[in-house]
Amino acid sequence: MASRDIIVIGGSAGALEVLRALVAKLPHDLPAAVFVVIHLSPARESFLPLILSRAGRMPASQPADHAPIEHGQIYIAPPDQHLILENHHISLVHGPKENRSRPAIDPLFRSAAVNYGPRVVGVLLSGSLDDGTAGLRAIKQCGGIAIVQDPDEALYQGMPESAIYNNSVDHIVKADAIAPLLRRLIQEEIPEKEESESMSSDLRKEDDVSKQRLEPAEMIEAANELGQLSMFTCPECQGTLWELKDGELLRYRCHVGHAYSIDSLDTEQGEKVESALWSALRALEERGALARRLAQESRDRQREGMAERFEQRAIEADEHVESLRRILLSDPEKVLTAG
Repeated sequence: MASRDIIVIGGSAGALEVLRALVAKLPHDLPAAVFVVIHLSPARESFLPLILSRAGRMPASQPADHAPIEHGQIYIAPPDQHLILENHHISLVHGPKENRSRPAIDPLFRSAAVNYGPRVVGVLLSGSLDDGTAGLRAIKQCGGIAIVQDPDEALYQGMPESAIYNNSVDHIVKADAIAPLLRRLIQEEIPEKEESESMSSDLRKEDDVSKQRLEPAEMIEAANELGQLSMFTCPECQGTLWELKDGELLRYRCHVGHAYSIDSLDTEQGEKVESALWSALRALEERGALARRLAQESRDRQREGMAERFEQRAIEADEHVESLRRILLSDPEKVLTAG
């Protein structure tokens, strides 16, 4: 008989305090390894290992690439790297962002599911948008257990609510009940035969994409096998996005490896639109200023006809500037979607 000895935890905004309370209730000799992804700024050093080591009795650290997996340890994804599980060891990959994040929750959860099947317990905590939803679905598909923090108490409900809506979650619990539940689950034995059950080949393909170990031609082939070409482009690299349908869950991937849920793609596209509008505003202001400069120079040379044309160009630029400024200083999404 085997046991559940791989615990993967994901969270974002509002998850830190829950995580501290959770690890404080875990014993130092926990017969399992714990892996944590919290969305981090890539530009700042993470103090999460120190915070969690002080909060509980298990040592917490940012692992080195190819570090072996040991029970009684908490492994935390470093800033700007995906934490991915292999068979008996850890990989750190500076690969394409998934759901606008690196590290992202889905690559950790997916790799755990593919390599450890029913031995995995996935825990999703407070956070915005929906990173972790597809990863929990992979854990369930491979026979693991899915736990979600009760959205009613989460500071940010987006991630828990998305996971509950799109998955058959095993447990929806308050924060203070997560650690006792984990202690019970890892004590339960699971049949050895369950570990060899077949799993979706699509999960293995996505895991290979996350690990960035495929050749360019293989990446395109994998994208074609995973989904269908869509009309949308990747906000990150401007490549074509493939549409992936995982049951009722709709996601997008480009052949480079960027991945988006519906919410993360919508948010990213909205930010790109706003950025483009600000760029257009700057360009129009510069064009108006240049037209006025040329108008003055034309007058100095007594070329009134040319000066009037430049002045008209400046007036038109001002009108466009005013229109864009109204959009940007109100609510761009409402303005752009109106009518």
